[in-house]
Amino acid sequence: MAAAMSSQSSAPTVRPVTIPFSDIRDKSADLSALIEEGFGPNGLGIISISGVPGFSSLRQSLLHLSPRLAKLSEVEKQKLEDPDSRYNFGWSHGKEKLESGKPGKFLHFNILFLNLYILFSYMLKGSFYANPVLDTPTTDQNLIQRYPAYCGKNIWPSSALPELEVAFKAIGRLMLDVGLMVAYHCDRYVSGGINMGVDEGLEYIIHQSRCHKGRLLYYFPTKQRFISLCVGLTCGMFLKDDAEVACPDRAAGLYVKNRSDQIVKVVFGQDEIAYQIGETTEILSGGYLHATPHCVRAPIGKEVSGLERSTFALFMQPDWDEKLKFPENVHIHKELISPNSTLTFGEYTEKLLDKYYHLKS
Repeated sequence: MAAAMSSQSSAPTVRPVTIPFSDIRDKSADLSALIEEGFGPNGLGIISISGVPGFSSLRQSLLHLSPRLAKLSEVEKQKLEDPDSRYNFGWSHGKEKLESGKPGKFLHFNILFLNLYILFSYMLKGSFYANPVLDTPTTDQNLIQRYPAYCGKNIWPSSALPELEVAFKAIGRLMLDVGLMVAYHCDRYVSGGINMGVDEGLEYIIHQSRCHKGRLLYYFPTKQRFISLCVGLTCGMFLKDDAEVACPDRAAGLYVKNRSDQIVKVVFGQDEIAYQIGETTEILSGGYLHATPHCVRAPIGKEVSGLERSTFALFMQPDWDEKLKFPENVHIHKELISPNSTLTFGEYTEKLLDKYYHLKS
């Protein structure tokens, strides 16, 4: 779902639907109108949650650790690499490869958020992946071999940067808790249009899962431009000479292609958590919830020299053996999904991997 972003500099700026934390946590509140406005057929596919207790300090704590992680010695960072999981656990810098062996696109799936997470120019950024909830999702070696990106173990820099584990897990679990609140109100909205069993809702699927994955991103100082299609959950933090600075390029940021095929820049506050809907959710909700193409434009210009950027994303995913029941009307990936069929999340992602990247023979 890549959007053509040739006219970003002249794109209008909009704010997403914003829901106060006090409202999203209230299960008796009817937020269906706001969910439809943000995630429905005419929405931007993104909603932000404001006033989340503790979020601002947790964001500061984790994002300030990102440059320190990236600047560890190569020996220390190699200890954090996990090629068996295709670098989906631990440290990754220019490691994700296509069948051709060239660094390039990386396909990441999730249920609540944008489930085609494609990044380009990997040498410009480093990533650290971990499950913020479970250090060891399973000990079943058959599952670990089949689904290494989901079933592997976390790798923490316990000696070189011990505070990373604490900060990473704290913000990841908070975002998961708030995401479950968002999922509850999504289910309530969707259930007004289709019959949905208790075990078919987003809240249930996410709550039962052992597959959640956090990603801490660090963008190395550069003068080059990159464009990526990504999920933005925290505002990026910009650093220069170890001091936090404002972004020097007003055109940089998150862009969305709306339902009218117009490119708009979406802005939300540093103290807000943004949640983006994903393609899988669009399918399972029968179209009541809609995903939109997104990309992030990096800052460019003479003032970006020496500029560092950090951000964090949490992928809320189903369990690998979670059965996804697809509706009669499947309008995405029709060649892969039969109407009224059932696939586990692991089987579904394998099909998409085979389609896009031919990673399996």
